[in-house]
Formats: sequence, C-alpha cells, structure tokens
Amino acid sequence: MAAQPLAALSDDEIIVDTLMDRARIAQAAYERNGSQEAYDRAALAAAWALMEPGRNAELAAMAVETTGLGNVTDKITKNHRKTLGLLRDIRDARTFGVTTDNPATGITEIARAKGVIGAVVPSTNPVATPINNAVNALKCGNAILLSPSPKGNVVCEKLIGYIHAEFARIGADPDLVQMVPAPSSKVKTQRLMETCDLLVVTGSQDNVRRAYSSGTPALGVGAGNVTVIVDETADLAEAARKITASKTFDNATSCSSENALVVVDAIRDAFLRELYAAGGRLLEGRNAGTLKTALFGGGGLNRHMIARSLPEMLAAAGVIVPDADTARFVLIPGEGIGPDHPESGEKLSLITTLYAARDFDHAREVASNILSHQGAGHSIGLHSSDDNRARLLGQTIPTCRVIVNQAHCFATGGSFDNGMPFSLSMGCGSWGGNSIDDNLHWRHFLNTTKIVRPIPPNEPSVDDIFGDYWQAAGK
Repeated sequence: MAAQPLAALSDDEIIVDTLMDRARIAQAAYERNGSQEAYDRAALAAAWALMEPGRNAELAAMAVETTGLGNVTDKITKNHRKTLGLLRDIRDARTFGVTTDNPATGITEIARAKGVIGAVVPSTNPVATPINNAVNALKCGNAILLSPSPKGNVVCEKLIGYIHAEFARIGADPDLVQMVPAPSSKVKTQRLMETCDLLVVTGSQDNVRRAYSSGTPALGVGAGNVTVIVDETADLAEAARKITASKTFDNATSCSSENALVVVDAIRDAFLRELYAAGGRLLEGRNAGTLKTALFGGGGLNRHMIARSLPEMLAAAGVIVPDADTARFVLIPGEGIGPDHPESGEKLSLITTLYAARDFDHAREVASNILSHQGAGHSIGLHSSDDNRARLLGQTIPTCRVIVNQAHCFATGGSFDNGMPFSLSMGCGSWGGNSIDDNLHWRHFLNTTKIVRPIPPNEPSVDDIFGDYWQAAGK
C-alpha cells in the first residue's frame, strides 16, 4: 500500500507510523541476527515478565481494578496457566532456518518471519492475550505492536514495562514489543490495521470486521456463545461440577463460558438438583423477567452486570436468589432463539440460559439453532457417555470444536489434559466468517519459504486415474 504524504496524516496516524517505523527497524535486526536460541530467549523473557508471581499478582489486580471485569484470583490462574501451556506448546518448535528437508519430494522448507504483527486485544483479557500474542510473535522472529482496549491501556503499559525490563537482561531491543499509547482511538487502531504485516484481532466483532476489510492479512476470531448439551447418559454430578467451575471462572469473561444449557427432559429434574448443589440457581417467573430486563433492557448488555461477581450482578438487577450464600451463578429459562430473544446470545455474565429438549436429537436441533443465531463455528459442549453423539455433533453442527465431558472454558483454549493448543483466540472457520478454524497458535505467525528441486517424474496414465470411474460409470 502506498504511503500517504506526511501532510495528509492526522496526529494519531503519525503516532502509529512512528511506532511502526521503530518496530520495523527492530524486527529487521532481530531477523538478520536471528537464531533459534535468540528467538526462544526473547519469547521466554516476555513470558517471564508476566509469570513471575509478584508481577502476575500485581497485573491481575490492576486488570480487575481498571477494567472492572473478572476477579483477581482467577486472572492470576489464567495468566499463569495460559502462558505456561503456550510455552509447553512452543518449546520444541522450529521457527528459524531450515525446518524440513525432504529428499523424496525435493522440497526444503525455511521458516521466515511475518514482520510486524499488529494485535488488537480485548478488555476481558488485557494481560493474558497480549502476552500470548507477544510470545508467539517473538518465537517466530517478529516484532509486535499492541493496541489495547481503552480500559486495558494502563495495565498493558505496565506489562510492556516489565517485558522491556526482561529484555534489558538479555540485550533484546525493546522496540520489538510496543503498544499504541493512550488515549485509544479508532483512527489509531485503523492505522495499525492498515500498516502492519499481519493483524491479529480478538474481542469486538466490529474490530474483527474492520480487520478483514483493512487490506492487511488478518486473523480474526468469531463470536462466542457456547452451548452445552447434557444428555441422559451423562454423569450428572460431574457435569454440574464442571459446568459450574467453567461458568464462574473469572466471572464469565471467557468467550468459552457456557451461555446456554440444553438438557434432555429425562434427566432435567435430577440435573437441576445437581446444579443446585454445585451453586446454580434457576430463576423463573417474575425473578427471571426482572433479570432479563436488567441485563438486556438498554439495547445492549448492562455494563454493571457484565463479568461482575454474583452479589454485584444480582444487586444491579434487583434480584434475590435462594440460598444466596452458596449460589455461584444463575439460570434463566430460554423462551426462544434469535434476535427477539436476547437470552439466546452471549451474556458475558454469571447467567446461563436453560433450554429443554425432548431427547438428544431435539437437543442437537436446539443447539444448532442457537449457534446459527450467534456463535457459529466457535464450539459446542457435550456431557454424555456416548461418543457416537460427539461424532454426530461434529458432523452436523456448525462448529469447529466439540468439547466432550470437560469444563468448557478450560478446555476450548487448550488444557493440560487435552490436545488443543493453548490460546485465547479461537478461530471459527467459514461459519464464523474467519480465515482459520483452529486455535490461534505459533504457526500462524510464520511464513514458510520452499526450495523446490527436480525429482524423478511421477506422472500417472489417464487409465490409472479414470479406470475405476470408467468401470462404474462407463467410458
């Protein structure tokens, strides 16, 4: 893209361009003098900037204080677990120089950096997401320029200060990791989108759409609206425990938090008893109506209820629940699906919508309709002892992930007891309007150059290719 004349740029655009110039200089030197050891060391330095326990605790507290979202204890856990898991995933990855050399194909593959990564990060994870992006970028020879949400500016600046302190210990250029300074503006974010080499966007679907139309290669992720089926073969107590642990983690800030439960009628009452024991409280009648009005009545989600503790959320709604001292989240009945029924969408709060289903096939239909309304491509959960049902969901539901018998928000973005890559950004494929259908991970931050050499010819005859077809259909 041709650069605009300097006089035509706004002050905000000049700020971003200045940072980008510094990032390009730093990245070029980083790649020119690079090695696997240097890339690994820089990635570890950025990770330790957060994982050092004192800094993790400070940054988690600052994140909650400045954004008003989540809780400190769970953010400490998330920051540690997500970063440690990422380091496990990338530890043995080859991201510098020759990565494969195959005499049979005559192809040698060489890992190459993308350049400068532009990363737009959400207020829900203002520390874990920037570190995840920065570690992946540095591991692959890139620089990164972060654009935090307005509420995340202060904690992102503190985090980058700690990264630079770690870089000073290893002699790395601090310009490899920078941020767009406050105050945030759409002009700054747009300029970043237009001038970086690869754009990574997590959070606002408006930002994701802008990213894909920016002219820059973009990795944006779709909306979450996790729906979980509980069938008659499930371990109900275990399902209730896992759903509660997932739903309540960090006050439901995760895009992988359960937003809807679809429960088959045969076990509904028994399951609700288990949920009650685990801390779930079903609201019905006037209480449910009051809660819905409070959460959705202003035309958008009530900011006084999003990602707040249960007492704060209930107080904002003016609702009282039974046995409040042991309550952990609430359920409301699903009265329908679609734009006229906002309870069928993502709620980012300690509220889950409960839908009834006659049987598993009906549950599958309900879940599919919910995801088609919002959250297509992201993920669906299943609590069941029938693995064939998981396969059926994978073959028929518009989803990239079927999470089986797990606490959803811990499993979807990678877990130490499943095989998914650790990530805070889940691609939703074509269903969610995304360019990727897997968890964002280090391979997305690499280019690959292929050296292609001649090999002995491998040209089939026409008969070899069409023989079986002709036999079946005629020549």
